[in-house]
Amino acid sequence: MTGAAGMLGRDLVAHLAPRHEVTAVDLDVDVTDAGAVRACARETRPEAVFHLAAWTDVDGAEAHEEAAAAVNATGTANVADASAALGAALVLPSTDYVFDGCAGRAYAEDDEPAPLGAYGRTKLAGERAALARHPGGARVARTAWLYGAAGRNFVDTMRRLGAEREEVAVVDDQEGSPTWTRDLAPALEALLDLPPGVYHTAGAGSVTWAGLAEAVFAEAGIACAVRRVTTAELGRPAPRPAFAPLASTRAGAPRLRPWREALRDYIMETA
Repeated sequence: MTGAAGMLGRDLVAHLAPRHEVTAVDLDVDVTDAGAVRACARETRPEAVFHLAAWTDVDGAEAHEEAAAAVNATGTANVADASAALGAALVLPSTDYVFDGCAGRAYAEDDEPAPLGAYGRTKLAGERAALARHPGGARVARTAWLYGAAGRNFVDTMRRLGAEREEVAVVDDQEGSPTWTRDLAPALEALLDLPPGVYHTAGAGSVTWAGLAEAVFAEAGIACAVRRVTTAELGRPAPRPAFAPLASTRAGAPRLRPWREALRDYIMETA
């Protein structure tokens, strides 16, 4: 597993470790080095590879697209090549940012991607590299708006700010599918039993960032108001899809529970 030390990686390791031998290669292998990736694969000989290592700084990717592509596209191609050479299944998390958010409905797996920014472009390039180089074994798991106990995330940031302030300003013209990494982990494992291809694995339903902040405050019992603002007012460098919920439509695919139910459990467990 690459990226095992990240927020999703830690929940995935916790899910897999009781039943499987898990090898994390975060600090040992640079995924942009094809030779190092091949050598690691030959040494560890995995039956399945979860490739979680990625450039996830959306605004940073806009300023450094070449560096982001080296990780998200070239690095993924290297991991896909090594996995294919061993006949190992490959699971690759991806993102709702591969879509432009203009469809006016939730996106299905076979909708045509059209990323707005560098982050989405590099992740889409990684998807395509994985599917092209390992067509018999690559599963792409698009997800969105991740939060979990083992990393920085919007939910925890809102809890902290809500406890400190009477009001927070939050974007209300971006809508997506919040996803708890604890819920996502078993869905990623379940993909190993399904045919290769693209799957959508995000929390069911959708909400805006402002709506999510209000839900966080309500579930956590925090008396903080949300001032709804526009993306333009916030002035972030990278463009973001305005409406990109992910719909899971493939037969037999894992479906995550409603985002509000998962949020409630997360806040209760981490209070």
